[in-house]
Amino acid sequence: MKNILIFYASYGGGHLNAAKSIYECISNHYENNSIELIDCMKYVNKTVEKLSTVAYREAAKKAPWVWGKIYSDSQKGPLAHLSSRSNKIMAIKLLRLLREKNPDLIISTHPFSSQMCSYLKRKGKITAKIATIMTDFAPHDQWLVGSDFTDYFFVANSKMKDYLISTNIPQNKVFITGIPLSSRFLEKYDRKEILAKFELEDGKKNILFFGGGEFGLGKSRTFEILDTLIKTAKDMQIIAISGKNEKMKTKFDEIVKNNYASNRVKILKFTNQVPELMSISDVVVTKPGGMTTTESLACGLPMIIINPIPGQEEENAEFLEKKKVGIWIKKNDDVSKILHDLFSNPNQLNEMKNNALLIGHPNSTKDICDILLNS
Repeated sequence: MKNILIFYASYGGGHLNAAKSIYECISNHYENNSIELIDCMKYVNKTVEKLSTVAYREAAKKAPWVWGKIYSDSQKGPLAHLSSRSNKIMAIKLLRLLREKNPDLIISTHPFSSQMCSYLKRKGKITAKIATIMTDFAPHDQWLVGSDFTDYFFVANSKMKDYLISTNIPQNKVFITGIPLSSRFLEKYDRKEILAKFELEDGKKNILFFGGGEFGLGKSRTFEILDTLIKTAKDMQIIAISGKNEKMKTKFDEIVKNNYASNRVKILKFTNQVPELMSISDVVVTKPGGMTTTESLACGLPMIIINPIPGQEEENAEFLEKKKVGIWIKKNDDVSKILHDLFSNPNQLNEMKNNALLIGHPNSTKDICDILLNS
């Protein structure tokens, strides 16, 4: 029996979703373990957590270049030092929880919790094994602070593993598993049933379009791309998800109405049926967050990449383009030409689909849990 803590932090949904997937897998498939899921920042300091979460969301939404600058500067230099130093201070508060829970294994899906725990281990305050799960497709040095006292690193691809090894992390600590994803993406769904539920025709190709959720990044560009997509892919059906952004939902409805396309474009608010929708889709249009990218690759979906947040999402976009699974529509690109060229070339779409399946890791969550619980 192992006593397990899973730490995440509420900066974007990917860290939490990855943590939840690990929690679900261990709970359902590994007996006689005690396991808890904890927001490390909220535990350490609710005020700091709330302020920093709001700051992240506002920067990502209203001034993404600011977030990109922070991301870049926190790699090395004064800001990186400040971040690491503040996490050492907050680690003292976390120690109280760790002494109470006395875990054998700590799994972290955010660099802050990895740093705090590795610092406490270096000081001899804890002895637990520490596992860090990196939730993007490019490395960032904040994940590696305290690496001498971290026992496992789980990464999305070989380039990340090579980078970690180049920083003198032993090869036997680094595992290419992919980012954890929900077991729902492994289920088999009844295609006809899902098509009927969303009032879509069978026999047509489907495009799944994510508008950006609560952030609504690059709204005017998003609207332009949806409008052009409707005009270009006339023989395809589109499922456009506006998320919790009511203004975006209203604008999406207006675009559909103006194009007389209500018979082939379905607009959805927030939905928890993404696995079902991906199962009937042939292409996904989205910003390249770590989790959406992981889910799309696991489902073998070619990606049209829009509005990446500067920093980790732009690095994800570069990775996807290099692997020929995604096309990144940049600021001054001719959207109409890009979409026309792609949809008139079925061979390219098939190649992108095959490449996605090659680098996707549908069994990532179980692979991680097997390594941690069977070693």
